[in-house]
Amino acid sequence: MSTRELFQKLHESDELLVLGNAWDLTSARMLEKAGFKAIGTTSWGIAESLGYADGEAIDFELQLSVIQRIVDHVQIPVTADIESGYGHNDETIVSNVLKVANLGVSGINIEDSMKGATGLKPLSEQCHLLTKIRAALDKNGFDHFFINARIDAYLLNLNPLNETMIRMKEYVDSGASGIFVPGLKNEEEIKTIASSTTAPLNVMALPGLTDWIQLQKLGVRRLSLGGSLYRKMVALLEQCAVEMLESRSASLLFE
Repeated sequence: MSTRELFQKLHESDELLVLGNAWDLTSARMLEKAGFKAIGTTSWGIAESLGYADGEAIDFELQLSVIQRIVDHVQIPVTADIESGYGHNDETIVSNVLKVANLGVSGINIEDSMKGATGLKPLSEQCHLLTKIRAALDKNGFDHFFINARIDAYLLNLNPLNETMIRMKEYVDSGASGIFVPGLKNEEEIKTIASSTTAPLNVMALPGLTDWIQLQKLGVRRLSLGGSLYRKMVALLEQCAVEMLESRSASLLFE
């Protein structure tokens, strides 16, 4: 079974798929060693770790190099966060998706936020893009490739429930494998969205939205950690550094 097929089956399992979000090879290896069944790259974490702002400020080739290092050194499926696709037209974005697919990843996240402006891309434009991406993947032999279509209505607070309900149906009809709704937190709205689509619903861990068993009961199929693990790691690093300076001792490094 290919990693793409395995990744697809993980969304069909009775168990919630929890993605360990990695930003470099070390974090990916540690997540695999801990027992995570799949890894998702965090574009925010990769950019932050290399000194770039989020929002496609990092060069796409550099993003690719980090993804490649991870894919080459772990055995579990990897899905890549490619933000809005790192391109100003459909042709460039489709080409970038194929570049990512050729690295050996099992899927992508692609969002519908506009870059350089506030708001969502027009629905028809995003649907056309998803259709082109799926056609290009199929043409090039990337069967079972998981397209996770991210809907940013909750992040932008744009009539979020109605907008999400409309977009998720159109996105799935256009070739999306799953729906990712970061910012979605209300349990009743989670149930409404999850029960209104056959596609796996992916949410992001947030304060108050962390219980895996409860999320599964609500109909969620996939949970992403986003950049939260990276932030936690940085906070612990800062705490250690401060404690060493205050105690004038490096003993905590060996406790």
